Amino acid sequence: MGIQEPIIRSYDGVADRGRVEDLERRCEVGPSERVFLFTDTMGDPICRIRNSPMHKMLVAELDNQLVGVIQGSIKLVTFHPNKPPPKDQAKVGYLLGLRVSPQYRRKGIGSSLVRRLEEWFVCNDVDYAYMATEKDNQASAGLFMNKFGYIKFRTPAILVNPVRYRPCRVSSGVEIAKLRIEEAEYLYRKCMASTEFFSHDIDKVLGNKLSLGTWVAYPRGDGLRVGDFGSNGDEVVPSNWAMLSVWNSGELFNLRLGKAPLSCLMYAKSWKLMDRFLPCFKLLPSMPDFFTPFGFYFMYGLHHEGPSSGKLVRNLCRFVHNMAANSSSEYSSKNCKVVVTEVGGGDPVKHYIPHWKLLSCSEDLWCIKPLKNDSLHELTKTHPTKSLFVDPREV
Repeated sequence: MGIQEPIIRSYDGVADRGRVEDLERRCEVGPSERVFLFTDTMGDPICRIRNSPMHKMLVAELDNQLVGVIQGSIKLVTFHPNKPPPKDQAKVGYLLGLRVSPQYRRKGIGSSLVRRLEEWFVCNDVDYAYMATEKDNQASAGLFMNKFGYIKFRTPAILVNPVRYRPCRVSSGVEIAKLRIEEAEYLYRKCMASTEFFSHDIDKVLGNKLSLGTWVAYPRGDGLRVGDFGSNGDEVVPSNWAMLSVWNSGELFNLRLGKAPLSCLMYAKSWKLMDRFLPCFKLLPSMPDFFTPFGFYFMYGLHHEGPSSGKLVRNLCRFVHNMAANSSSEYSSKNCKVVVTEVGGGDPVKHYIPHWKLLSCSEDLWCIKPLKNDSLHELTKTHPTKSLFVDPREV
């Protein structure tokens, strides 16, 4: 008897929602020997791609059961930073959320899902397909690199900072102000348009309801007002300044830790006991409870200029932490337990971003594949850049 082929089709929001959520609950994210997370999509399985310009979700059925899913999105980005517009841009397809039911793995279901999603990319004139995974996730990396011809492309750093009781100190010598959406768009297009993977629909990202805003930081006393940043096309910016935007990922989906290193477990349990019996220790940094569902803020579009701008980045990050921790803030989220960002592996800005090494990933792995015959030569000529724009819609 031959091997039964799975049925691959588009996701049906009515018929498939419950079954996809059940599959998500049974699938871990992350290498099992170290840590894994469970995802709660809060009733919307396509929440991670819904805000992308083009998106698709495929499901696999076998033996009348839903046994696998994959998601994909398409957008236009800056891909060749050293070329003049429009030759600097490319249409890229992002593969994410590949899940196969544990008892149906190693039956070719994951491969079938990837192949069909790549076909959708080709039909939509996509130049490159790419995916992201943990660098030590050998199963995922092996599938894409060995079977589908993806190559290692970039190794960004994922930096995670827990939201704690005690507010972080923001320097009194730093002015922090919120930009209007049109001001933020002007600055991003002016300063980051040539950054690798910069989203050309940045106006849609900034205008999304999940984007809480964009803030700039500059030395107090420079005589500038927030309106001076990009107002009416003005070129007025201080010699040292920094900016970032914040995306409320917790409104889309929650995470829950299912397994963690012994050191992490011991640390969390110790702080639980101290919080209970020694309340005075709440003034010290503590480990949030990651074993119950939690949301997070994602900082994106980090940019800084000037010899002292790294310190401004650090103060902006502290400001965002306090924004998440302050229950009376208009931006507060009751289950926001971490602030996350992702930056280029060689970007020196990562040294100024507060984070816990225990929770962070120093090397995420991005793999890429050209979908057009004339793209391979261009890909091999592309050298890593320090800066990298990470779209919050794809976190």
